[in-house]
Amino acid sequence: MGTWAVIMAGGSGTRFWPASRLRRPKQLLPLVQGGESLLAATFRRISQRIDPSRVIVVTAAALAEATARELPALLPANLLAEPAPRNTAPCIGWATDVILARDPSAVVAVLPSDQHVTDDAGFAAAVERALAVAERRELATIGISPTRPDTGFGYIETAAAIADVEGAREVLRFVEKPDLARAKEYLASGRFLWNSGMFFFRASAMRAAIAAHLPELAQGLAGMTAANTGEVFPRLPSISIDYGVVERVGATAGNIGVVPGDFGWSDVGSWESTWELSDKDEKGNAAPRHAVLVDANGNLVRAQKMVALVGVSDLVVVETEDAILVMPRERAQDVRAVVDALKAQGRSELL
Repeated sequence: MGTWAVIMAGGSGTRFWPASRLRRPKQLLPLVQGGESLLAATFRRISQRIDPSRVIVVTAAALAEATARELPALLPANLLAEPAPRNTAPCIGWATDVILARDPSAVVAVLPSDQHVTDDAGFAAAVERALAVAERRELATIGISPTRPDTGFGYIETAAAIADVEGAREVLRFVEKPDLARAKEYLASGRFLWNSGMFFFRASAMRAAIAAHLPELAQGLAGMTAANTGEVFPRLPSISIDYGVVERVGATAGNIGVVPGDFGWSDVGSWESTWELSDKDEKGNAAPRHAVLVDANGNLVRAQKMVALVGVSDLVVVETEDAILVMPRERAQDVRAVVDALKAQGRSELL
């Protein structure tokens, strides 16, 4: 039985405009210290446990060349380029079929490409436990131990312990992003974890689950070949693996197991997250050394030019060759509105 990994790397990352663009989305950016892109860090991290020859990366066709440049250790045959965006179920289904053709007994780890981890050893230990659960259940996942009542994440409610795997528990249910009052209840109960979006399974079990719960997708994948991918893939149903498979498999208690993880995880969901993860000066500013900060507090600055801030607090200032973004940090989620406005104005050169 071989262990494989699938890295999902097709996202657009509109919340990081103007640094993130259609041809250089979030996962290709060094959004935290160290100069390493989120995708390169994900590949490096999982390659410490799984041989790089068994790591599959799925990305958009328009990003294939940039993705290959970012990952020189990735085998060309292990780069799958989607002709059109069809959400995570077709992505995972396609990669699973590719792996099954090479290794019918494979166990697979599926990872998003755009998450940040500070404790590689802790991450590796959680992956090891999740792979062990995947051999005992239809599916496994890693749930992040919550540190606050966050309304931006989905949650996992846990149930009975799973024997022989330290800390692992059965999944009772997956819960959509809650309001603040409910998120506080979840945190206080001690039964809930944040949904990390990482999944672990026997490849044969995933194929069977897709056949059972998404027969149209299974039929489409079965008829897809290297020669007709461009024609077939865009016609596959667009549905997430969470809604299409995971929640339906989990409807029967005990089918899915979860391993709690506490390894400095962040989904790096906005410029606010980047500020939180960045080194800061004594006044809470995360800025390059060439910036000039006078009576300024709690600001994030990402710029090649010299930027001076005077008497302002809690701003995001991002400068690129052709655009500048300035906004309050608390409005970080609203960057999408800028992208929508540019689309409406037909300014595709800035997207």
